[in-house]
Amino acid sequence: MRTPRKSGNSSLRFELEEFHRNISDDVLVADLVRVSGELGKAALTFRDYNAAGKFSSSTIATRFGSWLAALERAGLEKTINRNISNDDLFRNIVELWTKLGKQPKFRDLTPEHSKYSAATYANKFGGWRNALREFVLWSREANVSNDASHGLDPPTRTTPRNPSWRLRAQVLMRDGATCRLCGANPQSGAKLHVDHIKPWSGGGETTLDNLRILCEICNIGKGDFVTW
Repeated sequence: MRTPRKSGNSSLRFELEEFHRNISDDVLVADLVRVSGELGKAALTFRDYNAAGKFSSSTIATRFGSWLAALERAGLEKTINRNISNDDLFRNIVELWTKLGKQPKFRDLTPEHSKYSAATYANKFGGWRNALREFVLWSREANVSNDASHGLDPPTRTTPRNPSWRLRAQVLMRDGATCRLCGANPQSGAKLHVDHIKPWSGGGETTLDNLRILCEICNIGKGDFVTW
């Protein structure tokens, strides 16, 4: 009788990752208090917790409505970076939307993709959905704004060459973060450009109806584009 062959890696085990939806509020609060004690900090930032906590700061912020609410529930001092402007937070959404090629979700605000955490948006706007609503309103404000990359070129121009962050957001959302010529998007590895349909060098203006999203490959050899 042939002896069954043993696996080359006898220690290999298949296990499901722990799922935290059913964890009680008391357990989450207790872990906040534990991390606070271990770090010797009466006020925890989401980064502090992510470095030593059992769960994620996003899980806790979602459960209690915001990171600050969670800290309050745990009897810890509240922490918040009040120096981050709305413009900075919204520009980050534009960059995140561009990287992902789709409307970002709460769970997408990770250090890998986003400069700011989900907890930062939840604290500032009372929730991620509220942040997105404010972002859309912000994007609809005047297209020619002080956050444009360059000032206006000579007298014949009425708009700057580079679109403002608000205008980039409008083009990005209108075109679905997808190349208008080939359909490529960041999910397929494409790098996106904002292209002037009527070239800037030929008198084209930087307006919503004269801009479109192109991937880098489709835009090779063109001079009138703006990289992200």
